[in-house]
Amino acid sequence: MLRTLTGRAVLVTAATAVVAVIVTALVALPIAVRSGNNAARADLADKSAIAVELLTTERFAARQRIVARLRDDGISVYLVRRGIADRPGLPPRVLEQIAAGSTVDTRGVVAGEAVFIAGRPLNGNDAGVVLTRAASSGTAAQVLGGVWVALLAGLAGGIGAGALLARFIARPLRQAALAAGRMSAGDRSVRLAVRPPVEAAELASALNQLGAALQRSEGREREFLLSVSHELRTPLATIRGYAEALADGVVEGPAGGDTILREAQRLDRLISDLLALSRLEADDLPVTVVAVDLNELIDAAAQAWQPRYGPQLSAELPAEPVVADTDPDRIRQVIDGLCENALRVVPAGTPLVLAVRAGEAGGVVEVRDGGPGFTDEDLGVAFQRGALRQRYRHERPTGSGLGLALAARLVTRLGGTITAGHAPEGGAMFTITLPYTARTKP
Repeated sequence: MLRTLTGRAVLVTAATAVVAVIVTALVALPIAVRSGNNAARADLADKSAIAVELLTTERFAARQRIVARLRDDGISVYLVRRGIADRPGLPPRVLEQIAAGSTVDTRGVVAGEAVFIAGRPLNGNDAGVVLTRAASSGTAAQVLGGVWVALLAGLAGGIGAGALLARFIARPLRQAALAAGRMSAGDRSVRLAVRPPVEAAELASALNQLGAALQRSEGREREFLLSVSHELRTPLATIRGYAEALADGVVEGPAGGDTILREAQRLDRLISDLLALSRLEADDLPVTVVAVDLNELIDAAAQAWQPRYGPQLSAELPAEPVVADTDPDRIRQVIDGLCENALRVVPAGTPLVLAVRAGEAGGVVEVRDGGPGFTDEDLGVAFQRGALRQRYRHERPTGSGLGLALAARLVTRLGGTITAGHAPEGGAMFTITLPYTARTKP
């Protein structure tokens, strides 16, 4: 029971009730005893006055009845004549006060018992009446007996209040646990009602947001898998068709082999992109950060892509080296991916520019083209997996939808930033900023 929130809440409230009742009893007990004793003393004093009056006026038989009645109430009656009590036990100071004609209202010990003493003088002859009553009037026992009753009542009330409180607190947690269980079972449509208290409302809102995010993520994942399966199926179908043609002798010569090789290379690149992206998302892709001259890196990339793209590809390099702290192989992978995207979508005869410059926050690499470019809406989703492919697959040549997502993750892993924009050449512009130790080499 103590492992549950309900059990702990009940235990805490019950313990609080017990402690509260005990503390109240400990504080109230002395007050109750004191008040009872004061009341007993006042009552004894009143009865002593009445007894004096009655004993003075009534006959002997009546006096005997009065004394008997007082004794039935637990009051002892002493008659004092000439300073001497009718039976021993009264303290001498009490007898002296009565003999002197003074009223007595005090505490003392009579026959070894603590008592209240009240006395009044009679008319003449140093006579008087003294009444005594035990000081232990039973008030303490009554209060202690009431404590146990109150303790049991408080304990029962605490358990009941704790059960209600625990039910009130645990209900949103149970609902959240059930919702989380349904989500883990695959139901992404689960939503909780957002109700007070504030903490429960925040928990419900967080779970609702989580469910919506999972629903969106799985939707994108489903679309991504569909697009990747299509991309995988296309080269496989080509390879299979040409392999069957070669086997049947329909195709002869190197043409079929070249096509199979080209499609196999395309398939290999796609698989490599998938593996790299999955490793980046798991943060286990190795990187080696060293000081790199971006001028040399971009110049080498431009020379490598010049034969495939043609004279429209140009490199804009500053006179001074720009040294950045990065992994040259990973940045070259990003540049190659951006160039391949441009080669696929940019019409023949349009420019492709690879540029380097020193920025305020680091070394900057730009890849600009004169192709169809992006709309303003495209810029917000350019680096999401498959977003642009889904949008333009029926309008212009598209890839697997992985290239830009992979580029963004690689640059981010290297501590840099990559943004998409509009190029002066009329197409798309990708700006990569990489941290550097020094703006130029010493």
